[in-house]
Amino acid sequence: MPEPPREPDNAIAATGQGGAMDLGLAEAETLERTPGGPEGTGPQEKPRSLWSDAWHDLRRNPVFIGSALVILFLVFISLWPSAIASGNPLKCDLARAQEGSQPGHPFGFNGQGCDVYTRTVYGARTSVAVGVLSTLGVAVLGSVLGALAGFFGGVGDAVLSRITDVFFAIPVVLGGLVLLSVVTSNTIWPVIGFIVLLGWPQLSRIARGSVITAKQNDYVQAARALGASHSRLLLRHIAPNAVAPVIVVATIALGTYIALEATLSFLGVGLRPPSVSWGIDISAASPYIRNAPHALLWPSGALAVTVLAFIMLGDAVRDALDPKLR
Repeated sequence: MPEPPREPDNAIAATGQGGAMDLGLAEAETLERTPGGPEGTGPQEKPRSLWSDAWHDLRRNPVFIGSALVILFLVFISLWPSAIASGNPLKCDLARAQEGSQPGHPFGFNGQGCDVYTRTVYGARTSVAVGVLSTLGVAVLGSVLGALAGFFGGVGDAVLSRITDVFFAIPVVLGGLVLLSVVTSNTIWPVIGFIVLLGWPQLSRIARGSVITAKQNDYVQAARALGASHSRLLLRHIAPNAVAPVIVVATIALGTYIALEATLSFLGVGLRPPSVSWGIDISAASPYIRNAPHALLWPSGALAVTVLAFIMLGDAVRDALDPKLR
């Protein structure tokens, strides 16, 4: 009896259980391929980590790129202000008080006859230094205390929680008026110390919550069952997966610390003349806002752009590190 004609689009593939099944040729070829890359040429691409995914998203986020460029420019003029401002911020000429824009002096002069452009450029150094150093101090102190409290729990966690409640009850500006009014030093360190003193509870709460969430994961419990020490659990398994919220909050807080320094300097308890600060210049220019509004506009605008850049950077980092927003 003649065999039935074979259909060219069908093939017989073994099922692995001693039987066979009819498949299309494309499906049969697929079964014969080696798992991995196309045509079995290699392994599949290694999945990216959270940080790789975050960097991949940030590079394509115009908000991140714009804010990062502004911050890089601020850092540059903070390190080398003479690169774009050749004048002396402390050199003033009362004969030019409240004069407007002139060749070589694009921002005009303030009420004391000081060049507003030069003082605005040099004021970035103080603001960026206070913001960065305060954020580092707050992040280190708050993260360490919060991580230890969240990891070990018990009495230490309860005591730390009550201490943070006390600090949260202190109004920041009022606390600065009380504490800094008795300080005679004219450097940035008293202001930094005050910001760290009142800023660490917020980062501590964030770090504590992240550690409590991370230590309940299965991989942490498996490492604990295998006999991993407390330091290894905290540093190798918990901290890398709990640090993302701390980074986001610290980045946003950096802008608020810069605004806080300007506020305290405006009130006369932060930096004091002859220091150069945007807060000092805003305070000095406020009585002359009708006659010389430019003296108030430029330092205020620089402060607003700086704070906005750091807040936008923090928002972009938050969106990139939050898996729920993907």
